[in-house]
Amino acid sequence: MPSPRPLNVGLIGGGKGAFIVHPHQKAIHFDGTRRVTAGALFPDPKIALEEAANWPYPIKGYASYAEMIAANATLPPDQKLDYVLIVTPNFVHFDPAMKALDAGIPVFCEKPLTVTLDEAAQIVAKVREKKIPFGVAHTYLGHWTSRFSRYLVRSGLLGDVRWVDAYYIQGWLATKVEATGNQQASWRVDPKKAGGSGCGGDIGTHALMQLRFVTGLEIEELSANLEIFVKGRPIDDHFTAYCRLSNGARGMVRASQIAIGHKNDLGIEVNGTKGTLRWSQEDPEKVVVNIMGQPDRVYWRGAISPNDGFLPAELPADLMAEPTIPAGHPEAFHDAFARLHRCFEADVRKYHAGQPFACDGSKYANVEDGWMGMAFLETALKSSAANAAWMKLPAKV
Repeated sequence: MPSPRPLNVGLIGGGKGAFIVHPHQKAIHFDGTRRVTAGALFPDPKIALEEAANWPYPIKGYASYAEMIAANATLPPDQKLDYVLIVTPNFVHFDPAMKALDAGIPVFCEKPLTVTLDEAAQIVAKVREKKIPFGVAHTYLGHWTSRFSRYLVRSGLLGDVRWVDAYYIQGWLATKVEATGNQQASWRVDPKKAGGSGCGGDIGTHALMQLRFVTGLEIEELSANLEIFVKGRPIDDHFTAYCRLSNGARGMVRASQIAIGHKNDLGIEVNGTKGTLRWSQEDPEKVVVNIMGQPDRVYWRGAISPNDGFLPAELPADLMAEPTIPAGHPEAFHDAFARLHRCFEADVRKYHAGQPFACDGSKYANVEDGWMGMAFLETALKSSAANAAWMKLPAKV
């Protein structure tokens, strides 16, 4: 049986030195089963075409994402886009996502999903109407050790969850770098482009998703402080939310971009009634487990031994099959991106073949996860404005 043709992926955004498109496009090509074939790379039509012409490999350039999506309807089957990747600033997520969904094209979108909860709800409704794959690029769920952590916590090996500390700490915005013309900083501190929360929307949503993905718990109420430490900045550069979780436990979702010395310090600690789990994306090959009265356990990706006195004799086959290289050859950031695209590809292929697909949040964040991120941010903004008053999150859509 011949190999299936590689999926065709269209980029929306990513021109003029944008960072996040590059790990994504490397991940798309990672397995040889996906490829970038087209792009609408910049808002200015002339620059968009120039950027496509200067792309590192040949792609079809379009003057706008609307043109690219419309053109797809008339392409031969082997040239049609199988999915689009949205890597624009936050305020340009909603419209291209809706246009692609209306055209029947699956969407993989950078986080946060949108800039308002109402927009997020509209996307959820459209995905459900069209019955189409939709993924949100919460990168760190793609680490194998995140998935192993999820298994350990959700299987009850640590007992009942009591406390969760999920965090993402950076220091790159400790000074007013947006005033120097830094492209990555300028839109992130602009509420018209980033939304109501800067630090919380940019990296706090990653910490939130790590908590939800690993534990399976939801935040029911929160008390939040969104703070600005760099004078003249209109939205937060430091974010703290104390949370009541759905099983009665407590947790913290915290993020900072003014903590000098921290780079991309995302991690999670889960304290259960039987033990503690710790994971950090800056040291992503291992998961540390502490059981009271026993030596500390360090589990390395690719070197897991079942039935070791803590792990059961049988571990999920799909989890154990996921590592792509032997232990000691580190997986990292690009591998995490690739695992997300690989899992999204599986659902996209099923969709185009008319087969059932899961898109259930177990392999990558889905549209409901994106909605939850916006519900969390909007509740945190209201709480902070009310002097950190406790507030309930809205009911799930």
